[in-house]
Amino acid sequence: MIDRKVIRFFRKHHVLTIATTVDGEPWCANCFYVYLEEENALVFTTGSETRHGKEFEMNPLVAGSVVLETMVIGKIRGIQFQGTVSEPEGDMVSKSKTAYLRRFPVAALMDTRLWIVKLTFIKMTDNRLGFGKKIVWTCN
Repeated sequence: MIDRKVIRFFRKHHVLTIATTVDGEPWCANCFYVYLEEENALVFTTGSETRHGKEFEMNPLVAGSVVLETMVIGKIRGIQFQGTVSEPEGDMVSKSKTAYLRRFPVAALMDTRLWIVKLTFIKMTDNRLGFGKKIVWTCN
């Protein structure tokens, strides 16, 4: 079961950094996202012409992060994650689109291509719980 602190953190924030690797070449990009709790997944949009969009199709294994920017050491919080990225299929098409547009209504004006990261590993650092305190979740 995922710790509620992780869920609250994902819900509170809206920008992720996602990293790809193809042929030994790493790349990362920043995207707006929405968290789907029931699926433990992140939904975001990016064009198929972007480098990371092309690389998702070549290697769906990704890593990423969501962080709180702060200069106060005692308030540092952030999540590092791993997962598998794909385009939504079946019921997930409407569910992910509805959730994304609810969070980012302006996206309705754009030609959006949705992607989902099904999370397989999460490590949250929360210094408010003690310096360097980690909460770890792994898909069973």
